[in-house]
Amino acid sequence: MAVLLKNLSRRRALLLAPLLAVGLAATACSAPGTDRSSNAEPDAAVKTELGTDPITLEMYAETGFPLAKALADEFSKQHSNVTFNIREDQFTVIVENAPRVMASDNSPDIIRLPTMVDLVKDNLLKNLDPYFTAYGWDKFPASQLMQLRVGENIRGNGSLYGMGLGYSVTGVFYNKKLAQQVGMTQPPATVAEFEELLAKAKAGGVQPIMQFNKNTAGINFPHQALQNQFGDPAQVADWIFQKPGATFDTPAALKATQTIQKWAQAGYFPKDANAVDYAAMVGEFQKGNGLFMFNGDWESANLDKAMPGNVGFFLFPSESAGGKHVAMSAPNTFGVSAKAKNADAAAYFLNWAHTNAKAREIAVTVGGSSPGGPTDLPVPAAAPNTVLAETLKASQQLGAENGAVDFTANATGGIFAAAITPEMQKLIAGQQTPEGYVKAVQAEYEKELSR
Repeated sequence: MAVLLKNLSRRRALLLAPLLAVGLAATACSAPGTDRSSNAEPDAAVKTELGTDPITLEMYAETGFPLAKALADEFSKQHSNVTFNIREDQFTVIVENAPRVMASDNSPDIIRLPTMVDLVKDNLLKNLDPYFTAYGWDKFPASQLMQLRVGENIRGNGSLYGMGLGYSVTGVFYNKKLAQQVGMTQPPATVAEFEELLAKAKAGGVQPIMQFNKNTAGINFPHQALQNQFGDPAQVADWIFQKPGATFDTPAALKATQTIQKWAQAGYFPKDANAVDYAAMVGEFQKGNGLFMFNGDWESANLDKAMPGNVGFFLFPSESAGGKHVAMSAPNTFGVSAKAKNADAAAYFLNWAHTNAKAREIAVTVGGSSPGGPTDLPVPAAAPNTVLAETLKASQQLGAENGAVDFTANATGGIFAAAITPEMQKLIAGQQTPEGYVKAVQAEYEKELSR
């Protein structure tokens, strides 16, 4: 499961023709204002033609998220000389396996990235600056690619090392019938109003939040939603991007953790949340067992099929009425291995996924998220009166308010598996204090950065 995630967004009257860059070769150079790391190729020429020779692209993707395979299948339909060999694993398995897999002689061409800084530091990821220039990715919004840059061991600037297959936004899905039952006539405008709805649901015999917390900490979704609102989201971003001096041990993180503990003690989460995995959470929500579910837009298309007309979505509200929205929003990040045997073809695929009309449509209809890419390309429209249409609108709203923040789970390669997940499970079980939680997460963060 990706914490990422996720984020998944959207709008169209007509789909434009593909804007695949074509040419014999392009001389590589850095994007303006970026620096290069040791595995950059400042003088290399990259091919922007796919050719007709048979190619097998090796892809390492995340299980449970069909977008990557759907794009691969469509790409092969359009380019019959290209086939994909796709291996899938749970996100936490990819976190553990990525360095070893990418260092091997059988490294995949395209890989779902759990994090980037350590992989760049160890020269395991290919610098994509030559392709940035060759394909004209400077036409993409700079903010869209910011999270995918690494310079001087800090994310957010420097050279480009990844691209998104869909750009996700997270928020709160709600069951419309249950919302009506508890008196919810519109999405809550503040955190306090949201908590009032939780209390009403509990009092009325309705499960307030259906959330998973097995294997990976799904309760980190509501935790970060609160953390983003209780303090300056720029501090959260600094910590994720490993800015010197940044810390997780802040009043905002502590207040968010205290709130999560309070919600758990009040029974707002399933009593067996630590035994509920992602698939079970979605299944229970689809059965009507839960008023709210914190999740990302990647689930929109599935929910429209399973619960047509009965699902809504809203961005988590601000602490004060009228405040700007802040939400976890990130690319479904894929990179090219430094040992990729078909790096040029892999980059061609990544460019195609952003610019081809059918690929962009798949990003919306299958991935439930924005296809990204050049600003002059329209986003395929979702059917009216669907939750997919609501998530696309929410993504536009978040972009207009400049409220996107990456997932805290992406701060380091091991933070999610080594600290956030086990400590959140302890917190929910009453075996960890809020103070202990924030200190444990920060301690693991410092431990990893000191390696």
